[in-house]
Amino acid sequence: MPLALLALAIGAFGIGTTEFVIMGLLPEVASDYGVSIPTAGLLVTGYALGVVIGAPLMTVLGTRISRKRMLMLLMGLFIAGNLLSAVAPVFAVMLIGRVVASLAHGAFFGIGSVVAADLVAPDRKAGAIAMMFTGLTVANVVGVPLGTLVGQSVGWRVTFGIVAALGVVGLAGIARLVPDMPRAEGVRLRHELAAFRNVQVLLAMAMTVLGFGGVFAAITYIAPMMTQVAGFADGSVTWLLVLFGLGMVGGNLIGGRFADRALMPMLYVSLGALAVVLALFTLTAHHKVLAAVTIALIGALGFATVPPLQKRVLDQAHGAPTLASAVNIGAFNLGNALSAWLGGLVIAAGLGYTAPNWVGAALAAAALLLALLSAALERRDSPPSAVVAGALPAEHATTAAHH
Repeated sequence: MPLALLALAIGAFGIGTTEFVIMGLLPEVASDYGVSIPTAGLLVTGYALGVVIGAPLMTVLGTRISRKRMLMLLMGLFIAGNLLSAVAPVFAVMLIGRVVASLAHGAFFGIGSVVAADLVAPDRKAGAIAMMFTGLTVANVVGVPLGTLVGQSVGWRVTFGIVAALGVVGLAGIARLVPDMPRAEGVRLRHELAAFRNVQVLLAMAMTVLGFGGVFAAITYIAPMMTQVAGFADGSVTWLLVLFGLGMVGGNLIGGRFADRALMPMLYVSLGALAVVLALFTLTAHHKVLAAVTIALIGALGFATVPPLQKRVLDQAHGAPTLASAVNIGAFNLGNALSAWLGGLVIAAGLGYTAPNWVGAALAAAALLLALLSAALERRDSPPSAVVAGALPAEHATTAAHH
């Protein structure tokens, strides 16, 4: 794998750390600014909404410059947002800093996916995308726990200063290692927008919303579920989240490897297994060891869908994939917000802390149905010669034709 992928992974590590570390530092931030925990929670909500809005907005603004230069500008925005959060004198300024940093998130992963895929041979594209996303998954294993520990020990402002420094390292790596690949000739914004008329692109994005939404329906409420239902101590939640992160790392690498061989079968297996495991979590949540194993499996199966879904969008939006790729990153965050809201509804209805697991299972099952629908439509629309005796998924033939 090219060294340029390491630079992209470092940027992804910083972005992943800043997105999730705030959850562990909410009490400290709320105390410093004299606001309630729910008010401090706006720092999470504001970031997620910023990703959804910023993904298409920043990608559109960057259509006239090279992808490398846009990645560098996005890292600059990320650094500025985190520095603003680190020195914010009042809560409103910190919220602005969080939103500024979030604007870089979706476009960075969207454009970065396109760049990563272009750096390698056609049969290694999903693996390259997975390598970049490894930075995001490792952030949940290393960056978030360490950032939380630093924030609780010497102050949350130091954590955001360190994250900004990670952004500087990522920016330098991109400037030094990522080649300045020319944009495709004749590709304009209208070509990027045309991808959204492709039903396969829209189906892939819907799978992203529902599939990863299934993961966050359960994980959003992991703290009360594990302490109130499984009987873990409050301090154990951090290590349970590390298990979740380790699962994400493994699932991401496995998803990238197998998506290059058989993309749609990989989605069928991961989404189907995710639905089953989430349903079982309503039972295993009552047993400490089984709960811990289930949390790791949810991380693995959830992130095993990320490289294939991202590659599916790139394949179907061929020729002008950048905007669609970025919007698909926003779709992950839209799924997170939707599932967290639905999970809160079933808890508020008095169904208990394990009820969000059923919501997650239903969302993952719906994503599986969409994957089956997508493949059926593709078989219907492809000439008979595109699939030989059913041995290869249809998108392989489509991708090969474009290369």
